[in-house]
Amino acid sequence: MTLISEIKAGVERLPLLLVMMGTIIFLNGTSSSGKTSILWDHVLGKAVHAGSFGLVLFSGMHHAIAATAKIGNNVIADHVFVEKVWVQECTRLFADRNAYLIGIQCPLEILEQRERQRKDRTLGQARAQFDVIHKYTQYDLEVDTSLLTTEECAEKIIERLESQPTAFKSLGKSL
Repeated sequence: MTLISEIKAGVERLPLLLVMMGTIIFLNGTSSSGKTSILWDHVLGKAVHAGSFGLVLFSGMHHAIAATAKIGNNVIADHVFVEKVWVQECTRLFADRNAYLIGIQCPLEILEQRERQRKDRTLGQARAQFDVIHKYTQYDLEVDTSLLTTEECAEKIIERLESQPTAFKSLGKSL
């Protein structure tokens, strides 16, 4: 069974009402924490701080995710929440939706080792993002990619989909 079919099978285990609204899974972690290895091979961004174009671009992405899920599509979004305003916007958009916030953890030493081994990373990104990436969030689930395999992380995420998300709702109370 492929990873994608495992995710689909996990989503199919959810009550029909939840699936009809579209499920959203945010994977948030520093560069090289293992987000893309868990689900796909595209990197969304490498910024430590967004410029004005980045803020507008990410806001568009957030609204596109909400609109896509609203019509019944499931969405998996790879994010790097280095801006508090991004977390706040996502909280407003997703607190009342079936949206999970998943924290991807990994020790800094391993992040830096992965960064050096990969040819498509700017050295120092993981260190620059490390102290801020989880600063503004709470999670429905956290996985540590230094302790679990890609498949084990995916299975934990699938298992978490069997119960209601709470992170964005909880963050919404603090806005």
